[in-house]
Amino acid sequence: MAERLAPEKRHSFVHEGKKVFEWDQTLEEVNMYIPLPPGNIPTKLFYCKIQPQHIVVGIRGSDHPFLDHGLTAPVKTDSSFWTLEDGTMHVSLHKRDKGQAWSSPIHGQGLLDPYLADLEQKRLMLQRFQEENPGFDFSQAQFTGNCPDPRTFMGGIRSE
Repeated sequence: MAERLAPEKRHSFVHEGKKVFEWDQTLEEVNMYIPLPPGNIPTKLFYCKIQPQHIVVGIRGSDHPFLDHGLTAPVKTDSSFWTLEDGTMHVSLHKRDKGQAWSSPIHGQGLLDPYLADLEQKRLMLQRFQEENPGFDFSQAQFTGNCPDPRTFMGGIRSE
């Protein structure tokens, strides 16, 4: 059941016609997928520095990282990590505020439009319902009106 509430697709951030990264999120983390530059660059030269509210991605020895930006919200650095696989850097950012719906991993860059941001918040709220009420299937549930904030929702759904 929880798989049906997982992100359906990745969001893309494109700058000047070039895909900078793709991303998705769950209640607890934001995942970034950064394509590595072409060429025969040894993977051991790539680095990613994750700070509570900042990320830097680049190649050792280069004066200019290809990402050096503030994050939309704070992360837990001790449980955030990065890996390289098949020409892509996968960065897993563990949200400090579980359930917070991010409109983009990078502060002020590539923000989701209001419609997609609302869909993300609703999907995260349904994940929260699922987590707090195991055994119930919320994958087909829909909200009418405003969706509660997944960070502050307390209690869950009760059946009478």
